[in-house]
Amino acid sequence: MLTGKIRTDIDKLWEKFWTGGITNPLTVIEQISYLMFARMLDMQEDVAERKANRSGNAFDRLFPDTPEGQLLRWKNFRNMSGKELHKHLKQKVYPFFAKLGIADGERGEREGLGHISEYMQDADLEIKNESVLASAVEMVNDLPLTQSDVKGDIYEYLLSKLTTAGINGQFRTPRHIIDAMIELIAPQPTDVICDPSCGTAGFLARTMEYLNREHSSESGIFTDEDGNQHFTGDQLEPYRQHINTEMFWGFDFDTTMLRVSSMNMMLHGVNGANIRYQDSLSKSIKEHYPRQEQNYFDVVLANPPFKGSLDESNTNPDVLGLVKTKKTELLFVAHILRSLKLGGRAAVIVPDGVVFGSSKAHQQLRQELLENNQLEGIVSLPSGVFKPYAGVSTAIIIFTKGGSTERVWFYDVQADGYSLDDKRTELKGEGSNDLPGAIAQWQVYRQMVDGNISDSTINTLFGDKSKKAFVVPAEDIAANKYDLSINRYKKVMYLQEKYEDPKVIMQRLKGLEQEIQANLDELEGML
Repeated sequence: MLTGKIRTDIDKLWEKFWTGGITNPLTVIEQISYLMFARMLDMQEDVAERKANRSGNAFDRLFPDTPEGQLLRWKNFRNMSGKELHKHLKQKVYPFFAKLGIADGERGEREGLGHISEYMQDADLEIKNESVLASAVEMVNDLPLTQSDVKGDIYEYLLSKLTTAGINGQFRTPRHIIDAMIELIAPQPTDVICDPSCGTAGFLARTMEYLNREHSSESGIFTDEDGNQHFTGDQLEPYRQHINTEMFWGFDFDTTMLRVSSMNMMLHGVNGANIRYQDSLSKSIKEHYPRQEQNYFDVVLANPPFKGSLDESNTNPDVLGLVKTKKTELLFVAHILRSLKLGGRAAVIVPDGVVFGSSKAHQQLRQELLENNQLEGIVSLPSGVFKPYAGVSTAIIIFTKGGSTERVWFYDVQADGYSLDDKRTELKGEGSNDLPGAIAQWQVYRQMVDGNISDSTINTLFGDKSKKAFVVPAEDIAANKYDLSINRYKKVMYLQEKYEDPKVIMQRLKGLEQEIQANLDELEGML
């Protein structure tokens, strides 16, 4: 967790950017990201130098071993004057970012810098105010970036500013919703995980945090004097190479988001995450990523954009073969189905229209999920989850590729721990957050299913449709045109109200009227 001082320092810097004329929150985060990246490169070089000095072995330098090359290092330029610093960053340091991993591709891949350098091609210094630049450099220099468990929190706090400021209609999935979805899917260290519309890589970064929590010993993670990350337990260490270079995949076609998400993953201890430029629904994905386009991923976690219609001529024809539509929310679910390997599982946020829409395409997709795959769960979310930027009602659909569906588990989340108005104030107390209950009930249900518990036993626990968690047989859903709306199946309990006999009420009213009249007569007598 971040200390109050770090949060306060970030808030002060944020205010400096605002008063210095940089008011777009994504630009602020991007500019801070560049500086953090510059410092982290220097930290990596320091670690390599210390190891080389101890071992006597040569090492591949990130920075050229020349006076000019060494001036590109954070420790050698951070004390420059404002005007000199601005010129040096803009003309020499930032252009150097774009060359990482290009002149020597092998080195870039090994250091985990090959991908991020692609998105630094158009990195530019937009901090014109020398005072703001000096403050930004000073703050970044004071951040505890050697502490892997803290630097991720730092970046998460920076990214949280997007939810309060907004970015041209884009908004992040709330962190607690991401965490709940990850708990529902429970990724493993051996999985290959994807977000086909990754944005700031919230799902991927939080998955790494989940793995650290669930697959390390109680004392957690520490770093040595060289900044190397270690696990006190041995559960994750055998998978370190897989986690760092193969586990995480994120696709987006916004280069700013790609820079931010690459930095987010680096700060969560994953240097080699596969953050790639690609429209996941475009037919070009078959050319650029043919292996990842179909039967590749173990887990997909996503909140795809609900932005209306796409140009059908540019859409992947294989996705259109699953569902003939122009609606992105339907196409993304179809794409996710294709990208999963057999037995792969997904948790995806969709607008409510996906679960109950009556068009042929809506029904076609739901039929595909139900009859040719295992549609396991529907978690209905309250309509205020994405306020103040969208009031649309949404649901989390949970499914596994392949097989067929016997029953679908439903859960009705009516409160997510925050007020459902534009302020989204955190709430405390009983009944303020249904998400922990949803996760607990899901885990009980999955244990019963995985343990081959009989249908009668499952129905005993989850058969009451008046409760928050219940199951519905697949044949009942098919009979309702594959409608997955929770209100279609949830049983509403009505309590009978008892009222007094009207004659008794009339007598009481007459008594009150007589009492009022008596008081009026008494008041009149006093005049």
